[in-house]
Order: sequence, then C-alpha cells, then structure tokens
Amino acid sequence: MVCPKLQPYRRRTLFFSPAASVQAERAKEQKEIEDQFRLAIRDAVNRASRKPFYWGGLKGYRQLESIAQALHTMSVTENAFLLRLTRQVDRALENNRRLAATIDKTYTWFLRIAACLRYPPRSYRESPTPTRQQVRQEMEELLQNLKSEAYGQPVLSSLYSGLQRRWVLFGDELLYCFNVPGLPQDNLKVESLFGRLRCHQRRISGRKSTQPLRDFGHYQILFLAESEEQLLEQLRGVPVEDYQELRKYQTQAEAPRKFLVRLHHDPAKTMQNLANKYIAHLQVGQAPNLLFATPVSEKVPQYTT
Repeated sequence: MVCPKLQPYRRRTLFFSPAASVQAERAKEQKEIEDQFRLAIRDAVNRASRKPFYWGGLKGYRQLESIAQALHTMSVTENAFLLRLTRQVDRALENNRRLAATIDKTYTWFLRIAACLRYPPRSYRESPTPTRQQVRQEMEELLQNLKSEAYGQPVLSSLYSGLQRRWVLFGDELLYCFNVPGLPQDNLKVESLFGRLRCHQRRISGRKSTQPLRDFGHYQILFLAESEEQLLEQLRGVPVEDYQELRKYQTQAEAPRKFLVRLHHDPAKTMQNLANKYIAHLQVGQAPNLLFATPVSEKVPQYTT
C-alpha cells in the first residue's frame, strides 16, 4: 500500500514516461523546424537593396523558390501548418512569376552595362584597358539594343530611360578614368583619393586650408611618382608652351569663382571696383562692354539710394 504522501510523486513519475519524453522531444524539434521555415520566409520577403549589384527582391524570390522546393520534398499532408504554408508559398510564387522574370532580364541588362564600363575594376585587372572612345562606342551600341528590347516592357523601359538620360548628361565625365591612370571609376573611391591628397596637402603645407588642392588636385593624380627623379622626369615631359597655355586656361576658369569669393566677402568694394574698371575703360575711349551697354526698359523700376 502506497503512503498517501507519496501518491503525487507517483503520479508525476507516471506522467514523465519514456514514451512521453520522446513525443515531447519530437514536438519540440518539429516546432523548431516550423520556426526556421517562418524565419526563412520572413527573410525572403524583407530583403534590402543597398548595393547596386544586389537586388533584394530578385534574391528574395529565388530564395522563396528554394523554400518551395524544400517544402515539396517533404511529406506535409499530416502537418496542417506546413500544408497551408506550402500553398501560400506556391501562390506567392505564381502571382509574382512574370514580374520576377522581367526583373531577372533587367538585372541581366544591368550586368551588361557594368561589363561595358569595366566595373568592378577587380574583375578586369588582367584585361587590356580600353580607350575612352571604345567604351563610348560600346555603350551607344548597347543603348540601341536595349531600346529595341525594352519596347512594351515597363521595367526595361524605366531602365533605358534612366540610363539614356544620365548618359546624355554625364557620359563625358564618366569616361575620364579610362584616359587618366590611377583615377578610380566610382565616386566613393574618388572622394577617398582626394581625401588622402587633402591630408597630404595639410601635412606638407602646415595650413588648414586646402584650396591649392582644389585648384590643382586633378593634376596631382597624374604625378604619382615613387621618387623625386621620377617626378622630375614626368614634369620635363610636358612642353613649356603647353604648360603656359593650360595655365592661362586654368586662370580663366578660376576667374568666376574668385570673383564670387570677393563678392561674398565685401560686396560693396567688389562692385565699386568693377564700376571703376568700367569708367576707366570709357575714359580711354574703348567701346563699352555689351553687359553695360544693354538698354534698360523704362518699365523696369529703378532703385536708388
């Protein structure tokens, strides 16, 4: 006869039988598998696209296809949750199949554009560097092919319109990296390069301002020499006449910016100096500048102090 005080412990012992423990362990493992499927699907539908060559939506769709293949290889008829999950995944794939195919084709064209521009550079280190004219010709041919391919397809048409607009606006500025050795192809690396040059300018000059770098930084890239002899050899390779002519162009290009700096610093003095210069030209009998000779309509109000 069992003591009444030991009866609760006897019932608890009977409840935790070996068969019940095995069943509880199986239920725990099944729940872990279901949670992993939930996590995989949640990750597939929330892929981010922060990098140009990483399209989160397309990656997520391919991941969802892999999840569906795994679900179809399992026997889910006895599991109501996995059965409903398989149907929902199949429905999501079917509803977005056409859009995913269009995005995949657009991504293929995007890779072709990058290959035309030889980007990323690490993939073309062993290939000969093309000229600027060669890349321009290849890009124009690619745009023509993309235009014919994008007819009637909204996603490809958006890619073509955006690429065409940017190529017309910035195409000339994008290809200098093929003519200037050492000039990076993307803006982040260009900013990093000029940042290092700016730090070097502060170190050798001892001044906080880096205005000389802004004026001549694009020339410093050409003079990346390992020694003073090599730098002197590069400088001697430039004819004096070409240097003087380019120096004149540099001064002319910097004139508007310097004028704006003086104007922002002291507007009254700057404008007075400009007026005195105009009066001096009139006194020597030269023809007045067209800017000052432009007639002013009587309807325009005149402001005087």
